[in-house]
Amino acid sequence: MTTVYERRTAPPVLPAPRSSPAGPLLALLWAGAAAVLVLWWTDTGSVVGTEGWLTGAGRIAGLLCGYSCAVLVGLMARVPLLERRIGSDRVARWHAMAGRYTVCLLVAHVALILTGYAAQDRASIVHETLTVVLDYPDMLMATAGTVILFAVGITSARAVRRRTSYEFWYYVHLLTYAAVFLAFFHQLSLGDDFNGKPVSTAAWYALYLGVAALVLWYRILAPVRLNLRHRLRVESVHKEAPGVYSVVVRGRRLDELGARPGQFFRWRFLGEGMGWASTPYSLSAPPRPDLMRITVKALGDHSAAVPLLRPGTRVWAEGPYGSLTADRGTTHRSLLIAGGVGITPLRALFETLPGDVTLLYRARTAEDLALGGELEAIADWRGAKVLYALNGPRGERPRFTAAALAATVPGLAEHDVYICGPHGFAQELYRELRAAGVPDRRIHHESFEL
Repeated sequence: MTTVYERRTAPPVLPAPRSSPAGPLLALLWAGAAAVLVLWWTDTGSVVGTEGWLTGAGRIAGLLCGYSCAVLVGLMARVPLLERRIGSDRVARWHAMAGRYTVCLLVAHVALILTGYAAQDRASIVHETLTVVLDYPDMLMATAGTVILFAVGITSARAVRRRTSYEFWYYVHLLTYAAVFLAFFHQLSLGDDFNGKPVSTAAWYALYLGVAALVLWYRILAPVRLNLRHRLRVESVHKEAPGVYSVVVRGRRLDELGARPGQFFRWRFLGEGMGWASTPYSLSAPPRPDLMRITVKALGDHSAAVPLLRPGTRVWAEGPYGSLTADRGTTHRSLLIAGGVGITPLRALFETLPGDVTLLYRARTAEDLALGGELEAIADWRGAKVLYALNGPRGERPRFTAAALAATVPGLAEHDVYICGPHGFAQELYRELRAAGVPDRRIHHESFEL
C-alpha cells in the first residue's frame, strides 16, 4: 500500500540514545525482597524445634510470595516507562520469571506451613489442611486464590502453552488479578508480621494499592481515554502475501499518540468475534495523523480472522508499546534483519532510520516476501540496500553465520543491528553477531512471543 503512506523528504536526525532504567528497577525490586526478609527477621524471636523452623521457613516463603504477587501484577500494568524504555519483551520475560518464583514460593509456603502446624498439633497433614482451610479466617478465599494461581502457572508452562490457543491462555492469565485479591486478606489476618503492627500493615497496603492504581490507570482508564479520543475504525484490508494481510486503521489526531516506527499496539477488532482478546501487532509503516497500518500473518484464531474484517469495523487499541525504535541507535549505520512476519516493525524503521541502512529479509520463498514492493521502492528512494535470504530449490535454509554476515555487510561490527523474528531465529542471530564482533549494546531485539 505505498499509495496510502507518503514518503518523507529526508530521514530524521539520529537521536541521542537513552539510558535504560532496567538496572535501577531490578535493584529496587531486589531491595524490596530484602526489606521483606528484614520484616520477618525483626518480628521473629528465637526459633525452637523442627516445627519452629518449618513454620518460620513457611512464613518467609509466604511473605516473599505476597511480595512477588505485587511485582507480578505491577509488571502486567503496561506502565509506559517499562514498556517503552526497557522493552515489552524484557518486561514480559521478567513477568514470566516472577510468575515462576511466585508459584515456587507458593508451593513452599503451603507445604512448610501445613507441615509445621501439623508437627505442632501432632496431627496428620490431611487433618491440619482441613482445619486451616475451614476454620482459619479468610482461608477459604486464600485457598481459591491458590488454586487459581496454580492454574495460571500450569497453563503458562511452555509444554501446555504450545497446546492451547492464545485466547484461552489470555483469559486464564487474567484470573491472576482475582487470585491476588483473594489471597491478600489472609496475609493480614493471619500473618504474625502484620497483626498489631500498623507500620508494616500500612506498608503492605501501600504496596498493593499502588500496584492496583497502576493497573487501574494504565490498563483501564488510559485505554478508555485513548479510544474515546481517537475513534479508531478499519479503513481497509489488503493481502500482502499468502496468509499475510495489512489492515489500515483510520482515526482522529493520531499524531497525539506519539507512536514511533518500530512500536506496536495491542488490538481488539470489535467484529467477527475478534473483540474478546487483545493481541499485539506492530505498525508496518510510519504512522500518519489520520492513519496507522499493521500487517498480520495468520498464526492463530485472532490473526486468521483478520481477512474477514470489513471497513468501518470499530477498533479498540492500547499503546504504543515497545522500544525497538531509532532511540536505540548509536551509529549512522544500521542493519535490519527480519524473519518472516518480523518484517512489519522493520519495514517502518527501514523508511525512517537515518544514515546508511541495509535490510536483510529471511523468508521461505519469494511468494512469502510480504511488503516486498514497498521495500524496493524505499530502497530506491533513500539509496538503501535490500537483501533476501530464501530457501534453496530443495528447501535448504540459508545459514546466517558470523562469516557470512560479515561478508555480506562490510564493517558489520560498526553497525547497529535490529532483529525481529521468531525467538529461536533471534537467538541464533545474536550468537553469530557477537561472534562477528558486534558489541552487545548494538544488537537490538524485541520478541512478541507470549
